Amino acid sequence: MPLKLSPLNKQQLNALGSLTAGLNREQIVWLSGYFQGLLASPGNIHPISIGSRVKSDKQLKILYGTHTGHSKLIAANLADKIGNSGVEVTTIALDDYKMRQLSGETNIVIIVSTHGEGEPPAMAEEFHEFITGKRAPKLAGLSYSVLALGDKSYKLFCKTGTDIDQALSKLGAKAILPVLKLDLDFEEGASDWINHFVSVFNEASETSILLPIASDNSFGTEAYSRRNPFLATVLDKVKITGRDSDKEVYHIELSLDGSGITYEPGDSVGILANNPPHLVEAVLNHLSFDGNESVNLKEGIFSFRKALSDHLEITVINRDVIHKYLDKTLNGKLKEIVENEQQLDDYLYGHDLLDLLEDFSAILTAQELADILRSFPARLYSISSSQAAVGNEVHITVATVRYSHNGRERAGACSGYLADRIELDSQVSVFIEKNPAFKLPEDEKTPVILIGAGTGVAPYRAFLQQREANNQKGNTWLFFGDRRFYSDFLYQLEWQKLLKDGYLERIDVAFSRDQEEKLYVQHRLIENQKEVFKWLTNGANIYLCGDMKQMARDVQKTLLQIFETEGGMSTEKALDYLKTLKKEKRFQSDVY
Repeated sequence: MPLKLSPLNKQQLNALGSLTAGLNREQIVWLSGYFQGLLASPGNIHPISIGSRVKSDKQLKILYGTHTGHSKLIAANLADKIGNSGVEVTTIALDDYKMRQLSGETNIVIIVSTHGEGEPPAMAEEFHEFITGKRAPKLAGLSYSVLALGDKSYKLFCKTGTDIDQALSKLGAKAILPVLKLDLDFEEGASDWINHFVSVFNEASETSILLPIASDNSFGTEAYSRRNPFLATVLDKVKITGRDSDKEVYHIELSLDGSGITYEPGDSVGILANNPPHLVEAVLNHLSFDGNESVNLKEGIFSFRKALSDHLEITVINRDVIHKYLDKTLNGKLKEIVENEQQLDDYLYGHDLLDLLEDFSAILTAQELADILRSFPARLYSISSSQAAVGNEVHITVATVRYSHNGRERAGACSGYLADRIELDSQVSVFIEKNPAFKLPEDEKTPVILIGAGTGVAPYRAFLQQREANNQKGNTWLFFGDRRFYSDFLYQLEWQKLLKDGYLERIDVAFSRDQEEKLYVQHRLIENQKEVFKWLTNGANIYLCGDMKQMARDVQKTLLQIFETEGGMSTEKALDYLKTLKKEKRFQSDVY
């Protein structure tokens, strides 16, 4: 059979021969992958410049610190794109990075979130302490960029990233790009930043190889995401606090049938709610708008009523909104508040958009007001079910926020939506938020200590359902706290059944209002400190879920006290032990 003639012309064959002459096996494999990329990416091909020098001396390390996985996702997208431009790139979690290597680095990017009121995520704690401390080295030979993630509803927005950026600058490092601070809707900003960074970084080198690359970065590439939520049908909704409780907690079950969505215990559900209709109408009436005014948002063009209902946050206001409103209105009374930090803190607490408009009147167009407001962020709830137990369902445990202010009854944006406007068979827009930092041990036999207060017990219901589905008995100790035994013992019957069947080995409860002296979970930990420390020395993982400001801090202080007392440790050694537990992923927290 005659050989098939090559589809290449003579000139192309000669060029190919010149290119491949003397290549080693690794280089040939690389070219093979390159040509496969060309075939797989029609319309997105950026050819190699034949004859230009391959860039082999351009290196970049991408370090990330994350609580929910967003920083890791951005790091992966940056690595893919800049790696395709010929840069030798390495991606490392901050808790795996050997900090003493920092003085020898040439180019780094740090992508890090801020958790709550200025706290670094657990995996970034040690790096943050090092880089902002006295032992950090001079870094005159380092070029860097910081991308910071945060939540503008908190006072110390993106503090962790800002701290690291300032520390690197003080140590002599040179910024490739200024620090970028992104709010909860980070996807578009992160994508633009990646493109800009790749362009600027590559301009500093003489040549670069351009491989087939995607025309855009994709965040949340799963079928359903924050930008493309799934409409889940409400299967069940039950109030699980008693009639005498001063709390209002609902157990809600949602159908994921037909979505293909999967999740793991420890993950969260993102809920995209809408604003209370009466508040929307009150804002429109105050402004004398009919609601049909057209406004241009990044999601598209909408009527002002639709924008206020579904796309803009109006139940709470934050510093960013206040500053933008002041810039537009130049209101002298508001200026006095903004310039006094305590007064500003006081005003932000419990006020909504209608308060702002009533207290500091101004004439604004619908578009001007829309430009001031924040996009309505999703609210995240810890998943209280295991898919191994409930199949194509997802369960959440929701505490309704209610309060009265300035003569108006108010509710939390999402908890009020779920409590007051969602019924059986309603549809709710949802997506899954992965939480790699809050997971059961890979070894199912590993003992676990679960500490939770109030709705902080939700993920432990998922953990125990998972263990029951796997027929993994024992080695599970739950500490649960709430206000009153008879009205606030969430999922009491389920815990009792799990105890009876052996899937839950121990449970200790604390109900703070059932006696004159307040009793909390940390008191139960102290009462059982010998056994708690014994479990830890036998390899147990410890989990903490609940209120960040008070409960979580008190529990960590109590654990340090236990380490000192039962482990014979100094204060410094106890802190080091806690850090080791966190680094080894044996201490995991999901606090809010």
